[in-house]
Amino acid sequence: MSVTIDGPDFVALQVRDVDAAATFCEQHLGLRRAAVSPPHAVVFDTKPTPFAVRALLPGIDLADTARPGLGVVIWFRTADAHQLHGQLAAAGIKILTPMANSPFGPMFSFEGPEGYTLTAHGG
Repeated sequence: MSVTIDGPDFVALQVRDVDAAATFCEQHLGLRRAAVSPPHAVVFDTKPTPFAVRALLPGIDLADTARPGLGVVIWFRTADAHQLHGQLAAAGIKILTPMANSPFGPMFSFEGPEGYTLTAHGG
């Protein structure tokens, strides 16, 4: 029998400014820091999969990247996508795709730390 994987077990965004990205996640998304993070990252207590923002890996340069993570889709579950949409818009966060129905409930995409596209769904 061959060995398989279960699914994503950890997701991290590489960013130039870890502190600013962590502050964005805390202030605008309500994420809470995990009890322990390595010195080059901030890990959040997200379930079921831990999420983090971390310093750039050696050889990575995002200076010439208009939208980091292009081609990667990261969705976050929320209790109320409509309310979160309103909160983010009121805070001046750029909404990238309007609220729409999806197989996972209402969803929309917004600009996260350093230009990453993030999607929220649920509610």
